[in-house]
Amino acid sequence: MNKKFTSRAIAATAMLGGCAAVLMFMSFPMPFLIPGFIKMDFSELPALIASFALGPWWGVAVCLIKNLINVTMTTTGGVGELANFLMGVAFVLPAGYIYRFKKNRAGALLGSVVGAIASAVLGFPINYFITYPFYAATMIPMDTIIGMYSKLLGFVDTLEECLWIFNVPFTLLKGAIVTVLTFLVYKPMSGLIKGKKGSK
Repeated sequence: MNKKFTSRAIAATAMLGGCAAVLMFMSFPMPFLIPGFIKMDFSELPALIASFALGPWWGVAVCLIKNLINVTMTTTGGVGELANFLMGVAFVLPAGYIYRFKKNRAGALLGSVVGAIASAVLGFPINYFITYPFYAATMIPMDTIIGMYSKLLGFVDTLEECLWIFNVPFTLLKGAIVTVLTFLVYKPMSGLIKGKKGSK
């Protein structure tokens, strides 16, 4: 990690992890954009703040904490939480590393964009090889899953098309919203986390 372990950093990470877990609980569907079983949440917001304020691996720790909390009430056998963790790490880790070497708004924006793209791209193999096969084997048949997408866009009839046309852009949208929210709240939040009046 690029920051030494301090009681303030550990306490801040625990607090942000708890906030992220609450935001994950507050997920909501966007049925006009994507099937309702996929929900929007802004739980990467505290993780991205931690990644910028403390360092990239602290952001990963926030992603881990929120999913460990949520897995105690999982409805997906932990697979949904695993996917959320991996995609969250893909977002906050590169964002934090880029900001580490370019500590200004441009660096934060570049890092967030790279992280959002990485998360969206990584989401394809995660969903294709792990998440959706598990759902199809334990909860909803694959034909039914694809049918939910087809109701939104009639020509979609394969899982690959579902993921590239719907899930990847949806993940990018989520990353964009989290980035905007982070830019709005980062300066006062980073001051509290670091025990300073403000930060870059």
